[in-house]
Amino acid sequence: MTVVGTTGTVTSIAAAAQSAATTSVGSTGMDKDTFLKLLVAQMKYQDPQAPTDSSALVTQTATYSQVEALQKLTTQNDTMLAMQRASNAGALVGKTATYVGTDGLAATGRVSSVILGNDTTEATAVIDGQTVAVGRITAFSA
Repeated sequence: MTVVGTTGTVTSIAAAAQSAATTSVGSTGMDKDTFLKLLVAQMKYQDPQAPTDSSALVTQTATYSQVEALQKLTTQNDTMLAMQRASNAGALVGKTATYVGTDGLAATGRVSSVILGNDTTEATAVIDGQTVAVGRITAFSA
């Protein structure tokens, strides 16, 4: 099934849905709303002499449900990853950590606290009064 856009281009609904279902939302910008818009456009511009096959409509509706489920799963995984990172960073408090300093040399100190970042920044540890990105810690011990 195809939809002819105002520019004369032909877009396959099934291909767009498959792309949205199998590709990360962040990299393509496609999501369940995009798929729904394509489905509505398909229904709007279908040929009255050759209406949409009901099995194709059911397949597209199922694909829409898959896109929605994958989007929810991605959100849940992101939340779980953030919680795991916070838990791992919190486990460093009170431990002795070895890290690479800004001068490139190894330094060792006791972790007094951990500052959790938002989604875009890494957690940082406060080691002997100095703020150190958790990713720069090379070893830790009790």
